[in-house]
Amino acid sequence: MTTAPALGLLAVRSTPVDDADPRAAALLDLLPEHGGLAWTLEGEGLVGWGEAARLELPAGEADPFGAAQRWWDALVARAAVHDEVGVPGSGLVAFGSFAFDAARASSVLVVPEVLVGRRDGRTWVTTVGAAAAGLPERPAVRSPGAVRFADATRTGAEWVQVVAAAVERIRAGELDKVVLARDLEARSDGPLDLRWPLRRLAAGYPGCWTFCVDGLLGATPEMLVRLVDGVATSRVLAGTLRRSGDANKDLRKSRALERSIKEVEEHGYGVRSVADALAQHCSTVEVPPSPFVLDLPNVMHLATDVRGVVTDGATSLGLVASLHPSAAVCGTPTATALALITEVEGMDRGRYAGPVGWLDARGDGEWGIALRCAEVDPADPSRLRLFAGCGIVAGSNPVDELAETLAKLVPMRDALEDDAGA
Repeated sequence: MTTAPALGLLAVRSTPVDDADPRAAALLDLLPEHGGLAWTLEGEGLVGWGEAARLELPAGEADPFGAAQRWWDALVARAAVHDEVGVPGSGLVAFGSFAFDAARASSVLVVPEVLVGRRDGRTWVTTVGAAAAGLPERPAVRSPGAVRFADATRTGAEWVQVVAAAVERIRAGELDKVVLARDLEARSDGPLDLRWPLRRLAAGYPGCWTFCVDGLLGATPEMLVRLVDGVATSRVLAGTLRRSGDANKDLRKSRALERSIKEVEEHGYGVRSVADALAQHCSTVEVPPSPFVLDLPNVMHLATDVRGVVTDGATSLGLVASLHPSAAVCGTPTATALALITEVEGMDRGRYAGPVGWLDARGDGEWGIALRCAEVDPADPSRLRLFAGCGIVAGSNPVDELAETLAKLVPMRDALEDDAGA
C-alpha cells in the first residue's frame, strides 16, 4: 500500500462560484493537459487537478474497499472543512478507480488540490491545503493525430473460440453466465492529450458518465451505485443490440430486445445480483417488474434502475464493496464466473469493469462501472488499451458476441479520431 497524504491538519474550503467567474465554464474545459480528474454527466459533475493526497493499493490487496475506507476515514478525521455549499460532492472529495480483480491489478484514490463542481446549476470550487483556487495552465487541446489500432491479447477469431468454449461449459451446467472481455491496442503519434477524447466522449454520449481517473478514461452508461442522503440507486445494463442507423429498423430491434429470451435472461442475472447486494444494507429494495430499453448512439441496452433506502449506515464505498463484481461484469455464480474469466480470458483487465467515481466526507458518492473505456500505459502515454465485453449465456452465439464487442469499442475509437474538433 502506498499513501501520500499531507501530515497534520488538512484545510479544506468549498465556496460558491458565480456565473461570471472563469471557473463557471464547461467543466471539461477547465482541465489541464495532464493529470486531470473528471466525473461529468450532461455538463454537471466534478473535475479536479493536483494531488493533495493519494492512496495506491497494489495488486494482491485482500480487501481493497475496506483498506480504502479506513484510509479515507483517517483522512476525513484530520480535515478541517469550511463548506459554504453543503451539497453532495462539496467539502473533502476523492476520485477513485478500482481494479476489476484486486488479486491482479492495483486500485487508487486521489484527493485533488483543486476541485470544481456543478450540481443543479450551482458551481463551487474546493481547495485542499494551500493550493491556489485559480485555473491551471491550459494549452490548446492537441489532436492525437493518426491513431493506429491493433488486436491486443487475442485476435477476433481467437476470442470467438474462447466464447464458444465458455458456452459449452455453461450448457454443461458449470455456471449460468460469464462476462468475457477483449482488448484492443491504440497508439498515437505522441503522448495523448486526454482532454481530446474526454470532450468528444461527453459530446457524443451525453447520457453517459464521462470519467478520467489516473489514466483510465471513458464514458460509462452503467451506474454501479449512487448514494445521496441515504438513498441508493443502481442502474443495471445487460442485454445489448447494435443500432443500425435506420430509425424504423431500430424501433423493431428495440421491441425484439425486450422480448428476447436470451437477452432478458442475461439481464435478470444482473438485476438479481444487484438487488441481493443492496438488500444487505437496505430496509427495502425497489425493483421494477420489467426493464426498459436504454438508447445510446451506438447500441441499445436492456436497463433496470434498482433503488433502496440504506439503513445500516453504509457509505457509498461500503455499498460498492457489496456490489462488485456484479453479474453484469462478471457472471453467475460470481466465484465460478471469476475463475473462468481468469482461466480463459487471457488478459489482465486492470481497472476495466471495476468501480470508478468519487466519494465525499459524508459518505455520499457516485460509482460507475468502468466500461466503454481505455487505460493509458503509464510507461508509454502514447499507448492505450481499449476494452469491451459481453455477457455469455447458454443461448449466446460467439460470432454475434464478437460483433457486440465491436459496437462497444466504437465510443473510444471514435473519441480518438482527429477528423473533427474536440
